[in-house]
Parts: sequence; C-alpha cells; structure tokens
Amino acid sequence: MASPPLPYVPVAESLQLPSGANFGGTSGVAFNSRGNIFVIHRGPMPVMEFDPDGHVIRGFGDGMFDRPHGLRIDSDDNIWATDVAANLVYKFNPSGRIEMVLGVKGHTGEWHPFGHLRLFHEPNEAVVGPSGDIFVLQGHGKGEPRVLKFDSDGTFIKTWGGKGKGPGEFDLPHSLVFDAQGLLYIADRNNARIQVFDADGTYIRESRHPGAPCGLFMGADQHIWLAHGHTGLIMKLDLQGKVVGMIEGGGPGKTTGKYGEAHYIAVSPRDEIFVADTLNWRVQKYVRK
Repeated sequence: MASPPLPYVPVAESLQLPSGANFGGTSGVAFNSRGNIFVIHRGPMPVMEFDPDGHVIRGFGDGMFDRPHGLRIDSDDNIWATDVAANLVYKFNPSGRIEMVLGVKGHTGEWHPFGHLRLFHEPNEAVVGPSGDIFVLQGHGKGEPRVLKFDSDGTFIKTWGGKGKGPGEFDLPHSLVFDAQGLLYIADRNNARIQVFDADGTYIRESRHPGAPCGLFMGADQHIWLAHGHTGLIMKLDLQGKVVGMIEGGGPGKTTGKYGEAHYIAVSPRDEIFVADTLNWRVQKYVRK
C-alpha cells in the first residue's frame, strides 16, 4: 500500500552564500532556538550559520576539520559537530568557541594507555540527551559500530553495540533522536532498520526500513522524519516506525527534489524541511503547499 503524500513541495535552495562561495559536500543541517539554519559541509568555512530567511550570518571552523560529518544543536544552542576522518567530536558554544573536544585527532582505538581518554573510530554524530548526557555514534570505517555514552563533562560512562544484525548490534549506526520519554531511536543504516533503546542501552524494539536509513529528526508532534539515503526518499514515521507519509517526487537524481544521498534532515520552526545532500553538494528545502 502506498504511503499517503505529505503536503510539502521542493523549492530552490534559498541559502545565500558569500559572493564566489559554494558548499562542498553538505553532510548535516540543524536549527538553533532562534530558528537560524546551520549547515556543515566539506569546504571553506565548514560550519555556516544563516538566518531563517537564508541570509548568511557567519562561517567558522577553517583548518579544524578533515571530513565533517554530523551536526546537532543542543537545548542551550551549543553546536556539536563530528569529524569522521580526524576521529573527533567538537562542542562549540553558541558564539562558535570550542568548549569540548572528545577523541584524539588522527588516532583511533579504544582506550588511551592512561585510561582517561576515549578514542573513536569515525564518529558519525554526537547528540545531547534530555539528562545532559552525550551520546556518540561511531560506525563508518573499520572500527566497531557502537554507541558511546558520556556525562555532560565528557567523562565516559558506558558503551554498547558491536558488529552484527541482532538486537542491540549495528552495521553503521548513523543518526540518533530522542522521544519525549527519553528513548533513543537510532538509524542502523546498513541493517536497514531503526532500533529503539532506553538511555542505558537496553534494547526495546526495532522497525525495518529497506534501503539506507540515514538521517533522523524528531518533530514536536513526536513523529520521526527520515532522510532515506541513496533512495532519495523523505518519510514521516510514527514512534513504532510505521510510515505515515512520504514527500512526493523524491528519488535519486540531480534536479530539484532528487538526491545523490539524502544524508541528514531537520525541520525548522516555520515547518520548512531541510535535507543535506552530500553527493549533490546542496541543502534541499521543502515548504508546505
């Protein structure tokens, strides 16, 4: 049975870059409490901020990233970005100043010899939970796919996961959102599913999503938006993983509404949908009909 169409249409990208500038591979998009749009991309000024109308405010991060990947903004407007090549998680305060670095640049592994530093294998995304704890997903590359949990000071608490297809195992955990009860919904990309856990890592349930579920966003109505990777599909799910609607006209391609890779997704306070497309080097925007 076909999913009901959602009342959104794609429009031309409205983000106004500085004269002569272009995005590189756009890997993430997020909003702060003022509705400003943040984009992380693989080019100069890798973290860029725009006002709600798309006018550029600033760009920063030159010289800090090897391969930018994930981008999230917490409830205090701190900016969390990951670098899958340098194996780092950055926390920037709202003004763009670094407040925390997790990992050691260029190094991978489990524990530092002195036991007090955690090393990553290509961290995909870092998300702050309702309690203030930090959850990092790693999964690209040769490292073991896992969830790593830290307290708000960056002190390691626990980890779970491992390579596999069983409950609580992963093959490229890629995106994480929380519901109003504090449950974690994790896009297990190469296993084509979303797994649900409590904050201690106890497996609860899963839903299947054939393709490559990449990016998740939790709406205020407690529905999940899914950017479905190379399929180029944009879907809305209930908390059980049932597809309640899909934006019409999606799929692979280069033109408006089509994707090389629908990577990460965010919905603005204006109810506009933004999807970062890493392979087409753009952010796709949708507005209500």
